[in-house]
Amino acid sequence: MKSSLLYLFALVLPFCAISLNSQTQIIWGPDDFVKIENGSGGMLADLEPGDRFSRDHDQAGDINGDGVIDLVVGARSDDDGATDAGAVYIVFLNSDGTVQSNQKISMLEGGFDETLLENNFFGYGVAGIGDYDNDGIPDIAASAPASDNIALYIIHLNSDGTVKSYVKNEDIIAQGLSAVGDINNDGRIDLVACDPNSDLGGNNRGAINILFLDNTSTVIPSSTVNISSVNGGFGEGLENEDRFGGREVAMLGDLDSDGTLEMAVGAFSSDGGKGAIWILSLNSSTFQVESKLKITEGLNGFTDSLTLGENPNGTEGASFGHALCKVGDLNGDGVPDLMTGANQQNEGWGYILYLNEDKTVKSYTRINGTEGGFDFDFDPEERFSRSISFLGDLRGDGTIAVNYGGGAGAGSAGALYLMFFKACEFIQEPGLNHWSGGTTLFTNWSHPAQMLTSDSLSFEQCTFKTFETNAPYMTYNFNDGRCICKDAEATLTASTELSTAYINQCSNLLSANTSELNGQLEIEVFPNPTSSELFVDFGTHLSSGEENVTISLFTLQGEKLYSSQITTERPRIDLSEYPAGVYILLVLINGESKAFKIVRE
Repeated sequence: MKSSLLYLFALVLPFCAISLNSQTQIIWGPDDFVKIENGSGGMLADLEPGDRFSRDHDQAGDINGDGVIDLVVGARSDDDGATDAGAVYIVFLNSDGTVQSNQKISMLEGGFDETLLENNFFGYGVAGIGDYDNDGIPDIAASAPASDNIALYIIHLNSDGTVKSYVKNEDIIAQGLSAVGDINNDGRIDLVACDPNSDLGGNNRGAINILFLDNTSTVIPSSTVNISSVNGGFGEGLENEDRFGGREVAMLGDLDSDGTLEMAVGAFSSDGGKGAIWILSLNSSTFQVESKLKITEGLNGFTDSLTLGENPNGTEGASFGHALCKVGDLNGDGVPDLMTGANQQNEGWGYILYLNEDKTVKSYTRINGTEGGFDFDFDPEERFSRSISFLGDLRGDGTIAVNYGGGAGAGSAGALYLMFFKACEFIQEPGLNHWSGGTTLFTNWSHPAQMLTSDSLSFEQCTFKTFETNAPYMTYNFNDGRCICKDAEATLTASTELSTAYINQCSNLLSANTSELNGQLEIEVFPNPTSSELFVDFGTHLSSGEENVTISLFTLQGEKLYSSQITTERPRIDLSEYPAGVYILLVLINGESKAFKIVRE
């Protein structure tokens, strides 16, 4: 979805999800989750059924200065002062994802003296925008897209989450807001306002507006870029009732290194309600569309089946692409990936879309009540994935946190699922092998019939089957997509069918012997932080002279800056040419790896 990019340097993705070597693959998989709703996860508020808490949300930076990223969460149907006037919550988090405290901002609370109207839906869209008024405290944006008081509010906060001041930008419709970073390089985070009900070019075709603001927190109308069926260079492709724009967008960056900026935009009512995602390539100066690609069922690599038909709330179809969030490279192929969802597909399904450089889908995995490894207990009308936002390394332990909104069932005020993902090593056994014997925990392959018993799986989908079954051993065949997950009693056997055997280092069922297969490298890196020079002390690791040693330096986004073969026991690395910030130093010795977070002052 979004994030104030002023804070992204502090949200460390360890290993940057890069492939460590030809024998080890990093896949980000499930770790744990916290459900945040009224009375759960530490959230104590006056939320009522139907408030639609978590209708939109975003990371808002460290507002109270305790070193932990906080949240801004919309509750667009709160009734403070008037029915459905709306409200916004500043949610102060603990590092474990639970709520420390919260501050409500409404017509009646939090120092917000604006007069909201019935059905104003304040908080329909929210975004963290960084420190707009330069007082050292992050600020937020919130929209009120309906009634006779349509506006976008830039709210300058106090450190306790109350309102210090605000600027009202009138007549800006935003049924969703996304912070997309400082794309025009003026020092302020820019916004995208989503208007899926726009009639530009046809009935409910939808539109987005890229908004740039000045140093008074006021939108600059002359700089606004409208992208729709008739504006912004989009051209053909949108139909009536597509609702292009969705509830939020995701700025992916330059996926294909051609100088354009790729932005993912949903059209959740497209294709009869199944939904779609458009990947737009924007000119880096004008932000007009130079090219585009549509992703939906059976198109450009997305092969899952999406539902049609009427939903309990009167809508049609799966609503694929309703919410979007850039999450970094989750499968180690060097390309940023995308989280999205189909919140009307059964109880609501989340998706990780692993992208190719050409913007097509390489593979995908599902996150729902039975898949993805989180063991959720959903209401049948949960509408999980109706909103998504990225937090990064909230716990400071190398995991990443992603928020999914839900809780749309009868009697619910709304809920937020804060999910932690961890980097899991899948170590490939040399040669062609498979795991035999033991207990089969999952398989889509019949050995007697020599055929698939269900769909062919991608490598990423197979790894998620190991997460779901806690399997330590995985056999995968890249030719036919067979996937077999075994327990710790299985043994390694040569394969005559071109299969490959992997060890899932995240499984807690590994024996003591197998858990040591990747080894522990005793290496020191100093000084850290450093202003220029960095030394790596290999100790006795290079004493035999036969070791194959490589050191590489990466940005937090996975870009390789430096790589070298090492033959000396204490090599020197010169960082003086790189800007101040946080980097990842990766050391490989004969296939074993160790990563260090390096701070360049």
